[in-house]
Amino acid sequence: MATTTRRFPPRDVEAIDRAKIVGVRAGDAHRHTGVWVVVVEGRVFVRSWNDKPTGWYRAFRREPLGGLTVGDREIRVRARPPRSDRLLKAVSAAYGAKYDTKASETWVRGFAEPAREATTLELVPA
Repeated sequence: MATTTRRFPPRDVEAIDRAKIVGVRAGDAHRHTGVWVVVVEGRVFVRSWNDKPTGWYRAFRREPLGGLTVGDREIRVRARPPRSDRLLKAVSAAYGAKYDTKASETWVRGFAEPAREATTLELVPA
């Protein structure tokens, strides 16, 4: 039996892709945190800079349901780790393409490090 992956509607993907920062919130209690976001192959990805025990990445790992705020809208999401090394590399490349200012260089290089690639989550509509 084939599994179906839920996808965001095109208007949401476009809004997310245009946004430099979105808010994410795991569960109902975790606070909103601003994060960089990229779209790869029409799919939405976020990556944590600091893998802290109290951070948003670990909160999503404990409770995969939450919210993504883009503009003035909150979209219910489910977070899941990608399983493909090819996709992780594509996400790293997407960060470099989207965040291409001189001020972003250090962060983009850091996001491509293996430990940070390991904190990548895909967000899908819940």
